[in-house]
Amino acid sequence: MARYFDVHPENPQRRAIDQVVQIINSGGLIVYPTDSCYALGCRLGDSAGVDRIRAIRKLDDRHHFTLVCRDLTQLGQFARIDNTAFRAVRAATPGSYTFILPASKEAPRRLLHPKRRTIGVRIPDHPVVQALLAELDEPLLSSTLLLPDQEEALTQGWEIKERLDHVVDAVLDSGDCGTVPTTVVDFSQGDPEIIRRGTGDPARFE
Repeated sequence: MARYFDVHPENPQRRAIDQVVQIINSGGLIVYPTDSCYALGCRLGDSAGVDRIRAIRKLDDRHHFTLVCRDLTQLGQFARIDNTAFRAVRAATPGSYTFILPASKEAPRRLLHPKRRTIGVRIPDHPVVQALLAELDEPLLSSTLLLPDQEEALTQGWEIKERLDHVVDAVLDSGDCGTVPTTVVDFSQGDPEIIRRGTGDPARFE
């Protein structure tokens, strides 16, 4: 049975954050809020967590997982980013964007696109996930919480708890996060290419 945490969306309770980080570090799979939908998350390098996310969402091996990072320094550990892309990403973060970038040597191999050697990274603008990342001190391996029988992401914490009670270890509820996923921008070939239009304003990359 998943543990349920009702956390303040702007001032998340430190005790709750500490307990959730303990769950993550113990190999737990969590549902947490972002600035663009709720997401599933586990510890970086947790292969069992990856398999659990794939099972919940019924994903194949081609799915691009995302590393949710605290800041540009952390992002730079796992992705290679040139000066032009760095300036554009810096101006847009934190925010509701996912960036596809060439992976660095430190990026977990199983998270890379099998042919292009790229990785998805983002820096969300949400106090709860920022508090989690600060305490965890490493990125969260993540995927949007979009269930295979749903056209839109779930937004109610109680419903998420009810639907996923026996397949996740914790649910952090901080209210409605919306149903529109991030805007995805691909910098892997140099110039930005908008792969998906979402909550982040794509105009800055057009």
